[in-house]
Amino acid sequence: MKLAFVLFKYFPYGGLQRDFLRIASLCQQRGHSVRVYTMEWQGECPPGFDLRTVSVKSLSAHRRNESFQRKVMYSIAQEPVDAVVGFNKMAGLDLYYAADPCYEDKALTQRSALYRLGARYRHFHEAERAVFGVDSNTEILMISEVQKPLFQRHFDTPEERFHLLPPGISRDRCAPENAAELRAAFRAEYGLGEEDRLLLMVGSGFKTKGLDRALYAMASLPLELRSRTRFMVIGQDNFSAFERLAKRLKIEAQVDFLPGRDDIPRFMLGADLLVHPAYNENTGTVLLEAVVAGLPVLVTDVCGYAHYVEVAGAGQLLESPFEQADMNHKLEAMLVSPHRDNWKRNALRFAERADIFSMPERAAELIEWVGSRA
Repeated sequence: MKLAFVLFKYFPYGGLQRDFLRIASLCQQRGHSVRVYTMEWQGECPPGFDLRTVSVKSLSAHRRNESFQRKVMYSIAQEPVDAVVGFNKMAGLDLYYAADPCYEDKALTQRSALYRLGARYRHFHEAERAVFGVDSNTEILMISEVQKPLFQRHFDTPEERFHLLPPGISRDRCAPENAAELRAAFRAEYGLGEEDRLLLMVGSGFKTKGLDRALYAMASLPLELRSRTRFMVIGQDNFSAFERLAKRLKIEAQVDFLPGRDDIPRFMLGADLLVHPAYNENTGTVLLEAVVAGLPVLVTDVCGYAHYVEVAGAGQLLESPFEQADMNHKLEAMLVSPHRDNWKRNALRFAERADIFSMPERAAELIEWVGSRA
């Protein structure tokens, strides 16, 4: 089959981008040709991908998106494919990988009526309706049940067009047999003693992921515990505002802001706790990556994958509505808890039995099913 994959931007460390790459690469391995349309590609392109970087010029994001969509659909009309797989909402998709939350619900509940009169709202509303509208034929690959009721509430999307995928954690995130040795080497490299504690936060878009909440919680730790606690924040984002916040809270010497990198498993083996106090999160792949590495997790319950942490017995949830005092208390308690080894053992046992690895295979099967109908 000839398959077209469409996404606005590719960079190596985004969760959506990593999911796209794994699905597209598996489709290629299964014998299909892969054509990729994007406005920007960072990093190396896999061999065999027909990468087409589409040039668009506009000062506004919605105008760039509209121009990109027109050029992509014109190209596909000239060179037809069996299926068009989108990772951002737009018209003309045969399948949509639903990594983003419901825009319409946010616009109606968190924005003013004046906002909904603007061109930006009209663009994103129409793009979402093109995928989820009752008159659309797009098949929807859901990676979490959290947002589904919202899409159905606003667009009356038929139930049969939703296809829930299992998580797709890469097995290279699992703790290896020599995990203890790797942990010791990592902690020696960064000067962490037996009594020191290392907090970890991984991702991009740290405003949404609640980095401010995590910094406030660290600053609230008792002096003795805070003095032996470090916080490593890794991701592709602008850290300036958070660096200023850390300085204002007088914890800047203990917080390291690091760009996205490929050796995240080392950090997860070396850390003592993953913190993820997100304001909202459709899934949160990093939560399961921490679980399979045996790293306890402290996470808000609004994240789509937060329930896995609870089911696995691999950490604690911050209940809604979020209270900073609750996070402050739970962070301190988890760092000194005698149950830390139990959380780790629970996480590793869960990783052995749960279906949290097969998302790319299931997605490829659905893409082939849609392509065969064409």
